[in-house]
Amino acid sequence: MAGCGLSDDGDGDGGTLRLVAAEYGDTPATSSKAFWDKVTEDFTAANPGIKVEVKLLPWTDIDREVSRMVKAGNAPDLALMGGYSDFAAQGKLYSADELLSVTAEANFLQPLAEAGSVGNTLYGLPFVASSRLLFYNEALFSKAGVTAPKTWSDLKAAAKALKDKGVKYPFALPLGPEEAHAEAMIWELSNGGGYADSSGNYSLASDRNVETWQWVKDNLVAPGLVGPTPPAQLNRADAFAAFLRGEAGMLNGYPSLAHEARGKGITVGTVDMPVSDTLGAGESTPAVGVADWMMAFKQNGNRAEIGTFLDFVYQDKNLSDFADRYHLLPSTVSASRTPAGGGLATNDQLFLTALRGAQLYPVNDPSWVKVSDTIKRNIGRAVEPAGDPKAVLDDIAAQANEAVKKR
Repeated sequence: MAGCGLSDDGDGDGGTLRLVAAEYGDTPATSSKAFWDKVTEDFTAANPGIKVEVKLLPWTDIDREVSRMVKAGNAPDLALMGGYSDFAAQGKLYSADELLSVTAEANFLQPLAEAGSVGNTLYGLPFVASSRLLFYNEALFSKAGVTAPKTWSDLKAAAKALKDKGVKYPFALPLGPEEAHAEAMIWELSNGGGYADSSGNYSLASDRNVETWQWVKDNLVAPGLVGPTPPAQLNRADAFAAFLRGEAGMLNGYPSLAHEARGKGITVGTVDMPVSDTLGAGESTPAVGVADWMMAFKQNGNRAEIGTFLDFVYQDKNLSDFADRYHLLPSTVSASRTPAGGGLATNDQLFLTALRGAQLYPVNDPSWVKVSDTIKRNIGRAVEPAGDPKAVLDDIAAQANEAVKKR
């Protein structure tokens, strides 16, 4: 925990706002504290009547801690974390139109604004985002005599060639509980499936999704093209570490991994996720987009002060500064322009292009927290040697339906 020692008692006094934010850094040197210290200092200098206290929490704790604070009647004024819809469903949040100008609200990138909305009302203000692309190690590809894949068959052929050259993880497939729901959605979208149908209802056990996992099991896992660690036991961090050691030929990644790889002298190629042969080369499917959300709680009644602070935080220079620190993408149209909006690195343009057409998790469904956890803990079973993809997906769908009933 870092930040300004936010107290856990008492209501807001109108002159001090309390923000609970996730810690994006993983060392003292990369802590988000430096960003928030500067922003809050600059904000108070420009708005002498309003102070902002910031409490940073690890990603592993923030959901539980903010939920505890809300349940105890001690909600912060603002929170920056990975979900918002359960608080929106409880009527705890200000909507964007109660906080921001029309111009500011319209500035959010469209896929992010849609994911931050319940019905037609924006409650989760997107802060930073990323999209996922297929990464490949160009040196390993050159050694294996293969080129960037466009279809699943291409991907399988490349993985086989990499394996034949002794690459440890021809295609790293992280279906461990850390972030399996991202990897699963990437694969399902690339076959025309996904988590939800056109009406927004869960379609977790669709024929397309069953077909996807049957293909992955038969064509990548069974022939040993995913490396020595069973996918259900391989977490994203371990897959990324293998890529950074030069041990993985391909995996799905996001901007910060590309930056780290370049820093280690690895030449990285990035392409859209290959599509299934059912769809065929030349077909376009959405990338997976991920965003983090700023939300404002009604409890302390500091609507005007919160709005003033958000106007300040969402200035292009501040949003770009935060995004650049962590090699993420800013959430607004103006901050993502180059070079006037604070700038994006050339290598991030591919991710921004993918984000503009991306599909995000159904975070606006209050049951998503439970459903995503179910996917994370179970989808790896679909590709185990004795696994039955249809049975596993049916089980996940049944648990999702129960979560929907209870929301």
